[in-house]
Amino acid sequence: MTDMSPTGSAVAGVTAGRYAVIGNPVTHSRSPRIHAMFGEQTGIALEYGLLPAPLDGFETTVRGFFAGGGRGLNVTVPFKQEAWSLASPRLSERARLAGAVNTLWMRDGALHGCNTDGVGLVADLRRLGADLTGARVLLAGAGGAARGVLQPLAQAGCARIHIVNRTAERAHTLAAEWLRATGAASPAVSAGGLGDAAKGGPWDVVINATASSLSDAAPDLPAGLYAEGALAYDMMYGAQATPFMRQAHADGAAATADGLGMLVGQAAESFFIWHGRRPDAEPVLAALRRELAAPPPR
Repeated sequence: MTDMSPTGSAVAGVTAGRYAVIGNPVTHSRSPRIHAMFGEQTGIALEYGLLPAPLDGFETTVRGFFAGGGRGLNVTVPFKQEAWSLASPRLSERARLAGAVNTLWMRDGALHGCNTDGVGLVADLRRLGADLTGARVLLAGAGGAARGVLQPLAQAGCARIHIVNRTAERAHTLAAEWLRATGAASPAVSAGGLGDAAKGGPWDVVINATASSLSDAAPDLPAGLYAEGALAYDMMYGAQATPFMRQAHADGAAATADGLGMLVGQAAESFFIWHGRRPDAEPVLAALRRELAAPPPR
């Protein structure tokens, strides 16, 4: 049986090979565990590891991996925009509009790239019960993570998306680039600094796409952001509520969630691109949640 990936590549039968997640740092990544469970679930034998890259050595590391027989890479911070440049012009439509790539693979001797972050985010927001049709969304952050989710949020039917960032210029640049690339009149997309986060609110969904939680801090957002029944979503995750989630709860968010579901969802989409088989994300997410909650071994 032959299946078609979202990028249009035909994948026949069961695929095996070497895969990895590349980033700096990368030791914390749960991607190897996720893809191992996907492989067990689908009967696909694969080797998936961690691939740390020097900040000035991303391209060399990527090319060395594929030259050595590697089949696919997931890309994490801070290399998603560099991966976009490296895979251009063989980009999926999602990646082209995002300006960032989190999934790489080699086909016909050429490097290809896609972005599955937004697919994973939208799927998880819907799993959590968020109604995105007509939703007013605040997106905090303007880096590769934010770039990857803007188009899928728009396609999900959001009425308004306001992008804010510590450096307001980066938020304005992201909004302008997306509008120019899509020519879209809807949703309404605006931008500003973190201090402008309340303008146009209150918000039905507030998404933290900054890396603040990695530093055990919340983004410097003003109070009064949340509409009745609003959801606050942090792309970072952990065993406990993140600083952003605690901030949102104190500011009146009706519900908070971390990004573990997004992580599993984007990984499932990458797995489908590479292997032509779509794994079931739910049992993998449940297993990871149990592992996070378990006490550390003595």
